[in-house]
Amino acid sequence: MRIAAASAAVALVLMVRHVRHRAAGGARSRGAGVTLRLPFVPPYDWAAMTAFLGTRAIPGVEAVEGDSYRRSFALAGAEGVVEVRPGRTDGLLLATVWTSDQRAVAPVVARLRRLFDLDADTAAIDAHLARDPALAGRVRARPGLRVPRAWDAFELAVRALLGQQITVAGARTLAGRLVARLGRPHAAPDGAPADVPLLFPGPQAVAAAALEPLGLPRARAAALRALAGAVAAQPDLLRPAATLEETVARLDALPGVGPWTAHYIAMRALGEADAFPAADLGLLRAMATPAGRPTPARLAARAESWRPWRAYAAVRLWLQPAAEPQGSPAGAPPD
Repeated sequence: MRIAAASAAVALVLMVRHVRHRAAGGARSRGAGVTLRLPFVPPYDWAAMTAFLGTRAIPGVEAVEGDSYRRSFALAGAEGVVEVRPGRTDGLLLATVWTSDQRAVAPVVARLRRLFDLDADTAAIDAHLARDPALAGRVRARPGLRVPRAWDAFELAVRALLGQQITVAGARTLAGRLVARLGRPHAAPDGAPADVPLLFPGPQAVAAAALEPLGLPRARAAALRALAGAVAAQPDLLRPAATLEETVARLDALPGVGPWTAHYIAMRALGEADAFPAADLGLLRAMATPAGRPTPARLAARAESWRPWRAYAAVRLWLQPAAEPQGSPAGAPPD
């Protein structure tokens, strides 16, 4: 089952106004941006969302500062920067878009709704997951956890491969090196935040690049080039299939992608709400009992009762590794 992004035709209130933002180095700049409202149905754990995205923010492309997330984009023939922050009332995010082509605003809105999982019915999902005693305390402590999705499927797939068998911080460093080497400056208008000056490279650029100098093992660099080449040749490759099983099988067949990575990409990039990497060490640790950790097979069997929302259960177990009555801070789930 997937959470579909809302139509770009959703009713939005657009407000063109001057906004002040902190630029790189702490200097403040003024620029004209289109500010729009992104409504959602509460609850929403925005702190968990920004914590997750912040630890993975690609230097030069993404930044999280306080409770705001911003990134560069190239979409619908336009380039620019977008920043998202909470509104003053519950059930509302505010997004400011800096672009020279206002036709990009509607596609940007659709991407944002997907990235921040704004159309999820978290009340229903939480109620379903809370039926399991292992999750009930976690749900009470932090209602409204959503799945951090992805702005772009290829970008997320590259990040997933970079993050294999290394820390989140290590993967972020490698992604920053990749962007510094292959990314290019965007054409956002004057006044846009200056700390996200680059665009993430596309499949063609990655497929043709020498990636070993970034610090990648030869096999990992070859897998990334092969993945990029496959996506360049078949742009629809990173799209969901008719069923989760078909989606995972298609991803698993890609260079460098195994079952864990396939479920992770399906969960974050393709909107598969029931994706679940049962062999993930963080999930196994979170479900450990005094008798020890479950096997992947036992965890998968336990997770059957969490369907069709296993991705949301996975996020809970990553961000709340201990089932405590009080809220726990966001942890360090896999990249």
